[in-house]
Amino acid sequence: MARSFAQLALNAEKNKGSIAVAKEPIENPPLEIHTLGNKVLRQPAKRISKVDDSIRELVKNMLRSMYSAKGIGLAAPQVGIDKELLVIDLDLENPTTPPLVLINPKIISTSASLETYEEGCLSIPGVYLDVVRPAAIKISYRDEMGRPRKMNADGLTGRCIQHEMDHLNGVLFVDRVTSDEDLNRELKEHGFNRNHVNKI
Repeated sequence: MARSFAQLALNAEKNKGSIAVAKEPIENPPLEIHTLGNKVLRQPAKRISKVDDSIRELVKNMLRSMYSAKGIGLAAPQVGIDKELLVIDLDLENPTTPPLVLINPKIISTSASLETYEEGCLSIPGVYLDVVRPAAIKISYRDEMGRPRKMNADGLTGRCIQHEMDHLNGVLFVDRVTSDEDLNRELKEHGFNRNHVNKI
């Protein structure tokens, strides 16, 4: 029994090792996070045909850049890469919790119930506004080893996945804000141009 537990632990360590990155800010993050107004944020991402070492290296660099910006989610288009890839980590304080890596994610179903919650984005720093989204989703995706996966997500995880998946379609959370008054005030206060919002 002990041997099988040891084997399980070893396998878990191996899998974790493929994207193990320190959850600490670094002085020169490898990737630049683009902000509202940059055209790359509006480009639709392309499906990843093969999950290989170059994709895993990109995942690591995205995580390093996300942790350096003190974010909880980052999509490849935010760093100017048109690939269907996003990383999420809602447990920044715990170095042993692995991040969520979603490659080619697709929403299979959404709940009928909606929730309103405040969102922010590394591409629109300082701006926080309420967004209405489905309360729960079911998704399919590939993990960092290329294995097909499915998961149900609600709460902050479900919202974060939906927020980051929007980036893969060139959509930003400000496009979904229903209060024009709040939107205009926040954007102006933080030096962003209202014309760069594509209202949905």
